[in-house]
Amino acid sequence: MDDALSDSVYAILLVLLNPQHGYGIMKEISEITTGAMKIGPSSMYTNLKKLQKADFITLTENSDRKKVYHITAKGRAALEKDVQRRRLFYEAGAALLAKNSR
Repeated sequence: MDDALSDSVYAILLVLLNPQHGYGIMKEISEITTGAMKIGPSSMYTNLKKLQKADFITLTENSDRKKVYHITAKGRAALEKDVQRRRLFYEAGAALLAKNSR
């Protein structure tokens, strides 16, 4: 996968800090963004397959036969790197806006 994560992939990895099934992922993304981001099933499952292929997540089945996704160490490292990248952009943007708002 690319160094920079898409917003959808970033959100998926973020909510997978706690293992979840597909519907739970979509629901939590909507909740943590107060509805600003909604990922549909097609987009989400496409991204989940890409994340599995990149070894960023793994899949297990629980006793209810639900597929539960888990973030891997590699996925967590990618998420941490992207959090830092996003923080840098946020801080640069905030500083430039403050400087140029006069």
